[in-house]
Amino acid sequence: MSAVWLQVGQCGNQIGQEWWQIVTGTSNREADIYPFCSPDGHLSAICVDSEPKVVRKLQKQIKRGVFRESNLIMGKQGRGNNWAYGYHGVRSESDQSLCSRTMESLRKEAEKRDFYGGTVLFHSLSGGTGAGLSSRFCEAIREEYPPGHILSVSVAPHQAGESPLQHYNALLCLSWLQRYADGVLLFHNDEVLKRAAAPLPRKHLPEAPCQVSLASMNACIASCLAGLLCPLKIFTSQSGFSMGMEPWELLRTVCPVPAFKFLHTAQASTRGTVFWDSLASSVLQPLPRQSLAGNPHQSTAVLAVARGPREDAFLANPGLVLRKLRQGYRCVSWNPFAATYWTDAASFVAPGRHSLTVCANHSSSADLLQRVEQRARAMYESHAFLHWYWRHGCEEGDFEQAFETVRSVLGDYSHLEE
Repeated sequence: MSAVWLQVGQCGNQIGQEWWQIVTGTSNREADIYPFCSPDGHLSAICVDSEPKVVRKLQKQIKRGVFRESNLIMGKQGRGNNWAYGYHGVRSESDQSLCSRTMESLRKEAEKRDFYGGTVLFHSLSGGTGAGLSSRFCEAIREEYPPGHILSVSVAPHQAGESPLQHYNALLCLSWLQRYADGVLLFHNDEVLKRAAAPLPRKHLPEAPCQVSLASMNACIASCLAGLLCPLKIFTSQSGFSMGMEPWELLRTVCPVPAFKFLHTAQASTRGTVFWDSLASSVLQPLPRQSLAGNPHQSTAVLAVARGPREDAFLANPGLVLRKLRQGYRCVSWNPFAATYWTDAASFVAPGRHSLTVCANHSSSADLLQRVEQRARAMYESHAFLHWYWRHGCEEGDFEQAFETVRSVLGDYSHLEE
């Protein structure tokens, strides 16, 4: 296996819980689980949080013995939803070692690999641990393992607000990801909530809100990840075992230009008879069409992953689906291979179910960056809550550099066709 899976903070570990439940499911073959394990049978996963309760719950929920005890790394107190507190840590010697303990575990996992391809990082953009400590890890991993890839699975908070500091935290974390990560699978809580609520029955009035659990939202994200990152036969050796190259092939496919690394993911699935073009239409339906300024969104690259027993129906006419996706995502003209596909007969989410998972380097990601930059700028200019960041080692230069980085990304995404 080429990847090490690093989950950080409450959000990262809760998504990791749903992800590992899919991977370690009893219906999966040994060859399917092999890419996620070390030679001794333990998962190549490192679970980190500044508080112990979420990691301990994760350990109980997943199949016993699959996690290496030394890779469950916990602190004694939270990070107060403060990026600076998460990034710089606290003064006590025990908590200062949280980062060093994690990097030591990462080193040991990397040395167990036949080939270390990189790290997949699960985290949120809003929490002190999820945003701040993940930024620290991303920077440290890039410095320690320059050739390795870093794929971030990042969850953006609800627009309505989860914390008064979420815009600062998201701004700083996004700028760190732009500098140090190779690709960012960006999930918006508001969009995930809508997707998780879509299949639920409406028992009362049509306008009555559906009650969607946090576990359902995390399962929705994990399902998208399974569609993209679980083993595919095209990357499997003649012996029938995968080396787990899917994350890095994903980056190679949808990040043709290093400056554009924020990725939009959508998924549609069905049971029974499958019409792949209909699934493509379902994927496109909720896709944002215009930017906040009213300009049409575009994509530099689109990858469609079709999974299910009837993959042959997809392979009979892949151009039909790709043409629809190329038009719907408005692929740029300068990329001659803007839309491509992978297929596999195995469905990891549910046996016998067909799924179409689409990952696109889509300019709608810039809408989130623009909202974060504007709201963080308004707070920064009014000096709101800044003393909480100065207290934990953050400086004005960190904010100014973050604003400049995010504005640069916005400028790049606004000129995709040039």
